[in-house]
Amino acid sequence: MQAQTESKAFYASPWWQLVVGVICMVMIANYQYGWTLFVGPLDTKYHWGRASIQIAFTIFVLLETWLVPVEGYLVDRFGPRWVVVVGGALCAIAWSINSWADSLAWLYVAAALAGIGAGGVYGTCIGNAVKWFPGRRGLAAGLTAAGFGAGSALTIVPIANMIKTAGYEQTFLFFGLLQGAVVVVLGFLLLTPPASFMSAPAKIAPGAGRAQATWTEMIKTPVFWVMYLMFVLMAAGGLMATAQLAPIAKDFKVADVPVSLIGLTLPALTFALTIDRVLNGLCRPFFGWVSDHIGRENTMFIAFLIEGLGIFALSKLGANPVAFVLLSGLVFFAWGEIYSLFPATVTDTFGARYATTNTGLMYTAKGTASLLVPLANVLTAASGGSWVPVFYTAAVMNIVAAVMALALLKPMRSIYTSRSAPVDAHVKLAT
Repeated sequence: MQAQTESKAFYASPWWQLVVGVICMVMIANYQYGWTLFVGPLDTKYHWGRASIQIAFTIFVLLETWLVPVEGYLVDRFGPRWVVVVGGALCAIAWSINSWADSLAWLYVAAALAGIGAGGVYGTCIGNAVKWFPGRRGLAAGLTAAGFGAGSALTIVPIANMIKTAGYEQTFLFFGLLQGAVVVVLGFLLLTPPASFMSAPAKIAPGAGRAQATWTEMIKTPVFWVMYLMFVLMAAGGLMATAQLAPIAKDFKVADVPVSLIGLTLPALTFALTIDRVLNGLCRPFFGWVSDHIGRENTMFIAFLIEGLGIFALSKLGANPVAFVLLSGLVFFAWGEIYSLFPATVTDTFGARYATTNTGLMYTAKGTASLLVPLANVLTAASGGSWVPVFYTAAVMNIVAAVMALALLKPMRSIYTSRSAPVDAHVKLAT
């Protein structure tokens, strides 16, 4: 009876489910993208060192990503609701702990809780989006991921100002409780689409197949591991920029330099963080929509190449405040689309029935890439404080991923999807 009532509720439709998912993603965005604002204040108060503090960021990303397959399995079996509700509660608890954490151990515990919570919300919302939109997976995944990529844009300035006026402790507590509460409430509105909806004929993107593979079947295919390696290569550079943008700006001596663009005047770092979040969000539905029309691999090549060239240019021109703002925006614009292109590509290749689990497994590549974030500090220290080796390494990784998209992934995925059995022949969806 409850299921029948819910299926008739106003929110039991693709677009309402998408809206709920996007808002939930907005609420967890600061756990990753707002972190860089707290690194300096934490180090100033406790003198733990940047590298030690950034271990918390790595813990967060590892648990945010590597546990998503488990959370995805629970979603595919029992539905999205409680995974998101519990995830929101854990996020609120995590930043509450950060508000009084007086040791690295507590900082790491909070990072772990935030990672588990945010990963549950992220993986669930992405998986739900590609299920509800079988014909427009790139756009749906992109819009949902945009909530995470651009979600912190509106709160970057308030968080930065509150840190200055009330201290980072009160900022952690206030935003942690607010964001977590919204996720908990909205989590109760999430629903899984009916099996008949997912199996209905739909226009699919170029290169998509109609197979339905379990996660065990998926990881046995070479095409999955090619995608995984590409994801790691792309994610590493972007995560370094996300976690290290504030220290980079300070080392370039542009952080507090006023920059005037589009009628606004802000310190270069604040301007960069704000515009980065907006572009990082906009690129996800944009490139997702493009990939729905010209193919996933073609879109990957274009975006990944732009990313590599943007990082290289930032290394050369980043000491100029205006160039720092514009080029960091370009870097984030060409990076964030991995969070729409890869979920859409995985679902196109391996099917929607187990999409939350399968896209969650691919998302663990972000956690693997996060292991490289602390190495950025090591490379910088070894080169006498220069960020050039970090920039060059990231640029090369992105360009390699761009070449792999056309030279390896495209022909391999074409062979796999052409050999895959139709949906009805492979698995009978539960009614």
